[in-house]
Amino acid sequence: MAGSKKDLEAEVPVHVEHTVGVQQNHDDVFGELSDDAPNFRNVGFIGTIILMMKSQIGLGVLAIPSAFDILGMVPGIICLFVMAFITTWSGYIIGTFKLKHREVYSIGDAGGIMFGLPGRIYLASGFCLLDQPYSCLSHATCTAVFAAVAAIVGFGFSSIRTLGRITWLAWVSLPCIITAVITVTIAVGIQDRPAAAPATGGPWVSDWKVVGNPSFAEGIAAASSLLFAFSGTPGFFSIVSEMRNPERYPAAMATCQAGVTAVYAIIGGVIYYYCGSYVSSPALGSAGGVIKIVSYGFALPGLLGTMTIVTHIPSKFIFVHLLRGSKHLSSNTPTHWMSWFGCTFGVTVIAWIIASTIPVFNALVSLIGALLGPVLCIQPMGAMWLYDNWEKGKSQKKTKSWILGTVWSVTLIILGVFLMVAGTYGSVLSIMTAYSESGGSVAFSCGDNSNST
Repeated sequence: MAGSKKDLEAEVPVHVEHTVGVQQNHDDVFGELSDDAPNFRNVGFIGTIILMMKSQIGLGVLAIPSAFDILGMVPGIICLFVMAFITTWSGYIIGTFKLKHREVYSIGDAGGIMFGLPGRIYLASGFCLLDQPYSCLSHATCTAVFAAVAAIVGFGFSSIRTLGRITWLAWVSLPCIITAVITVTIAVGIQDRPAAAPATGGPWVSDWKVVGNPSFAEGIAAASSLLFAFSGTPGFFSIVSEMRNPERYPAAMATCQAGVTAVYAIIGGVIYYYCGSYVSSPALGSAGGVIKIVSYGFALPGLLGTMTIVTHIPSKFIFVHLLRGSKHLSSNTPTHWMSWFGCTFGVTVIAWIIASTIPVFNALVSLIGALLGPVLCIQPMGAMWLYDNWEKGKSQKKTKSWILGTVWSVTLIILGVFLMVAGTYGSVLSIMTAYSESGGSVAFSCGDNSNST
């Protein structure tokens, strides 16, 4: 939650200057933070956990049961834990890299340090697109109209200038999305059959599978959906940059990842166990009827909260990059305000276009997870470790930890290439199939995308 200026002074190891009647703190990203400027370093420990959990838990959790249906229960859970382990390591590297390079605000800045301007442009562009499907919040009304309304609301909330002031929204929206999925989980457990199952034919028994039998394209697309569930990871750069005490980031990140993984495994496993191949995607439609309405009622504030955070963070990156080094970055000038609103509006429009162009839920989630997940959640962190540690192996004796770290980092970079190429291939095939099937959603349509199997 937002803290006082006194808390900022007590916890942040920054250079302090005193001017006439105004106290200023210097930050390597935001410059001078004076009393009459927005407080960009005001996120506490608990607030950090909530913001990170909310950046992770969103649309991704709604695709996990259907991913388990494709892969099977055991391979699905194993794949989920593998993705969780890799992104937790990536999250740890984000913290260590930030503390060594205090000027970094986003993954684009890290790319600039490692690879110069091309690296900055490449990672920054991908980051601004990674979590932008959130204006396609699933629903049963006109898709095009609802997406536009969601985008407008998201623009308003994401235009709040500091993460410290957005933390309250994460506190509200995180319980909402968890309540929604728990409601569906309980409902499918006590109902005699899922909403999509045949209504006749005697007692219904779930056809869940221990091990699935997907094609390569189906399996890799499902794995990409599980990676998308952890796609908030690169946003941790911005969150740690606005912490009052960045040294406490590793504990906050580990707590976040443990909680997120537990929610994903329990919710995904239970819903799939009771629904089997008749699980809906998004999963909120699995119980049907009144439960579907109730669960979407809880979920929408939660998804709007996630949309706010994933719009705010790339907007802030662009904003910082545009105004860095000038007085306008941390001052309430007309240039400051026009630049800020221009950034949030531009990112919102891009999100709306992406969501409206590919309104097929599973296909959108797997495509974003495949095309951008490895590039932003896996490969850069391997490169960051190599960047900060490679010289140690050249100038000193190669230790076992250095060798293991090098092998692990290189392996992740190679794995990322495979996941990106193969996952994109599988996702594109699923999109083509969805568009060719009768009744499939089309771009900018009023088709109902709140419930599919």
